[in-house]
Amino acid sequence: MLVIKFRIGGPLRFLSHAQTLSVFRRACVRAGIELRYSQGFNPRPRLSLPLPRSVGVASDDEMLCLRIRKSTRPQEDCISTQVHNSISAQLPQGFELFSVSVVETNTSFQPCSATYMLTVRKEYLNEELKATIKRLLASENLGIQRRITKKKSRIRTREPIVKNIDVRGFLESIELDKDGIIVKCKITPAGSIRVEEILKLLELDVEKLALPVRRTNVQWKNN
Repeated sequence: MLVIKFRIGGPLRFLSHAQTLSVFRRACVRAGIELRYSQGFNPRPRLSLPLPRSVGVASDDEMLCLRIRKSTRPQEDCISTQVHNSISAQLPQGFELFSVSVVETNTSFQPCSATYMLTVRKEYLNEELKATIKRLLASENLGIQRRITKKKSRIRTREPIVKNIDVRGFLESIELDKDGIIVKCKITPAGSIRVEEILKLLELDVEKLALPVRRTNVQWKNN
Protein backbone atom coordinates (compact mmCIF):
# COMPACT_ATOMS: atom_id res chain seq x y z
CA MET A 1 0.00 0.00 0.00
CA LEU A 2 1.15 3.54 -0.74
CA VAL A 3 0.64 6.44 1.66
CA ILE A 4 0.61 9.89 0.05
CA LYS A 5 0.97 13.08 2.09
CA PHE A 6 -0.27 16.25 0.41
CA ARG A 7 -1.52 19.80 0.81
CA ILE A 8 -4.75 21.28 -0.52
CA GLY A 9 -5.61 24.97 -0.68
CA GLY A 10 -6.98 27.77 -2.82
CA PRO A 11 -10.39 27.27 -4.45
CA LEU A 12 -9.88 23.48 -4.32
CA ARG A 13 -10.46 23.56 -0.57
CA PHE A 14 -14.17 23.63 -1.48
CA LEU A 15 -13.94 20.10 -2.91
CA SER A 16 -15.94 17.55 -0.95
CA HIS A 17 -14.50 14.32 0.41
CA ALA A 18 -15.84 12.34 -2.56
CA GLN A 19 -14.63 14.94 -5.07
CA THR A 20 -11.11 14.89 -3.60
CA LEU A 21 -10.99 11.12 -4.02
CA SER A 22 -12.24 11.52 -7.59
CA VAL A 23 -9.41 13.97 -8.39
CA PHE A 24 -6.80 11.47 -7.24
CA ARG A 25 -8.49 8.57 -9.00
CA ARG A 26 -8.46 10.46 -12.31
CA ALA A 27 -4.87 11.60 -11.76
CA CYS A 28 -3.81 7.97 -11.24
CA VAL A 29 -5.57 6.88 -14.43
CA ARG A 30 -3.92 9.65 -16.47
CA ALA A 31 -0.56 8.83 -14.89
CA GLY A 32 -0.87 5.18 -15.90
CA ILE A 33 -0.92 3.87 -12.33
CA GLU A 34 -2.85 0.60 -12.04
CA LEU A 35 -5.12 0.79 -9.02
CA ARG A 36 -6.42 -2.26 -7.21
CA TYR A 37 -10.20 -2.60 -7.18
CA SER A 38 -12.61 -4.13 -4.72
CA GLN A 39 -14.41 -7.36 -5.54
CA GLY A 40 -18.10 -7.76 -6.27
CA PHE A 41 -20.74 -6.49 -8.68
CA ASN A 42 -19.61 -2.84 -8.51
CA PRO A 43 -15.79 -2.78 -8.13
CA ARG A 44 -14.36 0.42 -6.67
CA PRO A 45 -10.75 1.66 -6.65
CA ARG A 46 -8.92 0.95 -3.38
CA LEU A 47 -8.04 4.44 -2.24
CA SER A 48 -9.16 6.31 0.86
CA LEU A 49 -8.74 9.49 2.89
CA PRO A 50 -8.64 8.29 6.54
CA LEU A 51 -9.56 11.71 7.95
CA PRO A 52 -12.30 13.58 6.05
CA ARG A 53 -11.75 17.32 5.61
CA SER A 54 -14.55 19.82 6.07
CA VAL A 55 -15.56 21.62 2.87
CA GLY A 56 -13.90 25.03 2.71
CA VAL A 57 -11.03 24.10 5.05
CA ALA A 58 -7.50 24.23 3.62
CA SER A 59 -4.98 21.67 4.86
CA ASP A 60 -1.22 21.30 5.05
CA ASP A 61 -1.33 17.69 6.28
CA GLU A 62 -3.60 15.39 4.30
CA MET A 63 -3.15 11.64 3.87
CA LEU A 64 -4.27 9.35 1.04
CA CYS A 65 -3.99 5.56 1.22
CA LEU A 66 -3.62 3.97 -2.20
CA ARG A 67 -3.43 0.33 -3.27
CA ILE A 68 -1.87 -0.49 -6.64
CA ARG A 69 -1.65 -3.78 -8.51
CA LYS A 70 2.10 -3.96 -9.01
CA SER A 71 4.12 -5.31 -6.07
CA THR A 72 6.17 -2.53 -4.47
CA ARG A 73 8.36 -4.64 -2.19
CA PRO A 74 11.44 -5.14 -4.44
CA GLN A 75 11.89 -1.49 -5.46
CA GLU A 76 10.17 0.64 -2.84
CA ASP A 77 12.27 3.78 -3.37
CA CYS A 78 11.89 3.61 -7.13
CA ILE A 79 8.11 3.10 -6.95
CA SER A 80 7.65 5.95 -4.46
CA THR A 81 9.57 8.40 -6.64
CA GLN A 82 7.80 7.30 -9.79
CA VAL A 83 4.33 7.59 -8.25
CA HIS A 84 5.16 10.99 -6.72
CA ASN A 85 6.32 12.45 -10.02
CA SER A 86 3.56 10.85 -12.10
CA ILE A 87 0.65 11.91 -9.90
CA SER A 88 2.05 15.40 -9.23
CA ALA A 89 2.14 16.08 -12.97
CA GLN A 90 -1.58 15.26 -13.24
CA LEU A 91 -2.96 17.14 -10.25
CA PRO A 92 -4.57 20.59 -10.66
CA GLN A 93 -3.08 23.69 -9.09
CA GLY A 94 -4.05 23.76 -5.42
CA PHE A 95 -2.72 20.28 -4.69
CA GLU A 96 0.88 19.72 -3.61
CA LEU A 97 2.35 16.29 -2.91
CA PHE A 98 4.93 16.09 -0.11
CA SER A 99 5.80 12.40 0.00
CA VAL A 100 4.92 8.90 -1.13
CA SER A 101 5.85 5.97 1.09
CA VAL A 102 5.32 2.22 0.99
CA VAL A 103 3.73 0.45 3.97
CA GLU A 104 2.41 -3.04 4.68
CA THR A 105 -0.89 -3.76 2.93
CA ASN A 106 -2.76 -4.43 6.17
CA THR A 107 -1.62 -1.18 7.84
CA SER A 108 -4.42 1.07 9.06
CA PHE A 109 -4.21 4.67 10.25
CA GLN A 110 -6.24 6.11 13.12
CA PRO A 111 -6.14 9.90 13.59
CA CYS A 112 -5.49 10.95 17.20
CA SER A 113 -5.53 14.72 16.97
CA ALA A 114 -5.75 17.60 14.50
CA THR A 115 -4.57 21.20 14.80
CA TYR A 116 -6.39 24.11 13.15
CA MET A 117 -5.24 27.67 12.51
CA LEU A 118 -7.93 30.35 12.64
CA THR A 119 -6.47 33.58 11.29
CA VAL A 120 -8.58 36.35 12.83
CA ARG A 121 -8.81 39.95 11.63
CA LYS A 122 -6.79 42.30 13.83
CA GLU A 123 -9.81 44.26 15.07
CA TYR A 124 -11.29 41.07 16.58
CA LEU A 125 -8.11 39.99 18.39
CA ASN A 126 -9.35 41.74 21.51
CA GLU A 127 -10.07 41.20 25.18
CA GLU A 128 -13.51 39.84 24.40
CA LEU A 129 -11.97 37.00 22.37
CA LYS A 130 -9.44 36.30 25.13
CA ALA A 131 -12.29 36.09 27.64
CA THR A 132 -14.20 33.69 25.41
CA ILE A 133 -11.19 31.38 25.11
CA LYS A 134 -10.60 31.50 28.86
CA ARG A 135 -14.25 30.66 29.52
CA LEU A 136 -14.20 27.68 27.13
CA LEU A 137 -11.04 26.23 28.67
CA ALA A 138 -12.44 26.66 32.19
CA SER A 139 -15.70 24.90 31.32
CA GLU A 140 -16.21 21.29 32.38
CA ASN A 141 -18.93 20.77 29.78
CA LEU A 142 -19.60 22.36 26.40
CA GLY A 143 -22.95 21.19 25.14
CA ILE A 144 -23.87 21.79 21.52
CA GLN A 145 -26.65 20.70 19.19
CA ARG A 146 -25.45 18.71 16.20
CA ARG A 147 -27.58 17.97 13.16
CA ILE A 148 -27.11 14.39 11.97
CA THR A 149 -28.61 12.87 8.84
CA LYS A 150 -29.62 9.29 9.61
CA LYS A 151 -29.23 6.57 6.99
CA LYS A 152 -31.95 4.01 6.58
CA SER A 153 -31.77 1.26 3.97
CA ARG A 154 -29.10 3.27 2.11
CA ILE A 155 -31.57 6.15 1.72
CA ARG A 156 -31.00 9.34 3.71
CA THR A 157 -34.02 10.65 5.58
CA ARG A 158 -34.97 14.19 4.63
CA GLU A 159 -35.36 15.38 8.21
CA PRO A 160 -32.01 15.54 10.06
CA ILE A 161 -31.85 14.46 13.69
CA VAL A 162 -30.65 16.96 16.28
CA LYS A 163 -28.49 15.50 19.07
CA ASN A 164 -27.12 17.16 22.18
CA ILE A 165 -23.37 16.49 22.42
CA ASP A 166 -20.74 17.51 24.95
CA VAL A 167 -17.62 18.44 22.96
CA ARG A 168 -15.43 19.64 25.84
CA GLY A 169 -13.44 16.40 25.86
CA PHE A 170 -12.47 16.93 22.21
CA LEU A 171 -10.87 20.35 22.82
CA GLU A 172 -7.29 19.67 23.88
CA SER A 173 -6.00 23.25 23.73
CA ILE A 174 -6.85 26.74 22.47
CA GLU A 175 -4.00 29.23 22.10
CA LEU A 176 -4.14 32.87 21.04
CA ASP A 177 -1.15 34.30 19.14
CA LYS A 178 -0.50 37.47 17.15
CA ASP A 179 -2.27 36.16 14.02
CA GLY A 180 -5.19 34.27 15.46
CA ILE A 181 -6.15 31.12 17.29
CA ILE A 182 -4.52 27.68 17.27
CA VAL A 183 -6.94 24.92 18.25
CA LYS A 184 -5.82 21.35 18.90
CA CYS A 185 -8.61 18.77 18.85
CA LYS A 186 -8.67 15.19 20.04
CA ILE A 187 -10.01 12.58 17.64
CA THR A 188 -11.40 9.38 19.13
CA PRO A 189 -13.43 6.41 17.86
CA ALA A 190 -16.44 8.24 19.33
CA GLY A 191 -15.74 11.24 17.08
CA SER A 192 -14.43 14.77 17.44
CA ILE A 193 -15.51 18.38 17.27
CA ARG A 194 -16.29 19.92 13.88
CA VAL A 195 -14.74 23.10 12.50
CA GLU A 196 -18.07 24.91 12.33
CA GLU A 197 -18.68 23.98 15.97
CA ILE A 198 -15.29 25.42 17.00
CA LEU A 199 -16.13 28.70 15.25
CA LYS A 200 -19.53 28.85 16.92
CA LEU A 201 -18.07 28.26 20.39
CA LEU A 202 -15.49 31.00 19.78
CA GLU A 203 -18.24 33.31 18.49
CA LEU A 204 -16.44 33.74 15.18
CA ASP A 205 -17.99 33.92 11.72
CA VAL A 206 -16.49 34.13 8.25
CA GLU A 207 -16.44 37.94 8.34
CA LYS A 208 -14.12 37.88 11.35
CA LEU A 209 -11.55 35.63 9.66
CA ALA A 210 -8.70 37.09 7.60
CA LEU A 211 -7.93 33.77 5.88
CA PRO A 212 -9.66 30.41 5.40
CA VAL A 213 -9.47 27.94 8.27
CA ARG A 214 -6.41 25.72 7.81
CA ARG A 215 -5.65 22.28 9.22
CA THR A 216 -1.94 22.42 9.95
CA ASN A 217 -1.09 19.10 11.58
CA VAL A 218 -2.58 15.64 12.13
CA GLN A 219 -1.23 13.02 14.52
CA TRP A 220 -1.74 9.37 13.55
CA LYS A 221 -1.62 5.99 15.25
CA ASN A 222 -0.67 3.01 13.06
CA ASN A 223 -2.36 -0.38 13.55
